Amino acid sequence: MKLLAFGITREIIGMSDSSRTLKTSMTVGDLRKELCGEFPKLKELNTLAIAVNETYATDDVEINDADVVALIPPVSGG
Repeated sequence: MKLLAFGITREIIGMSDSSRTLKTSMTVGDLRKELCGEFPKLKELNTLAIAVNETYATDDVEINDADVVALIPPVSGG
């Protein structure tokens, strides 16, 4: 799968995009847990939306190797 990071998530994981090979079936919730374990600062975000193939996804959505997954941090501004 291709992983895209935007805003503060890009700073936390140290890159804007990367490729990952899925070893087993994985849901968005599994990925969220894995990423928070790998990058603990992600847990500090109030919200972290995840989109799969340009559609916001709930934690029970399955991810496939060919998917594009985006990490979308909370948005602020005024």
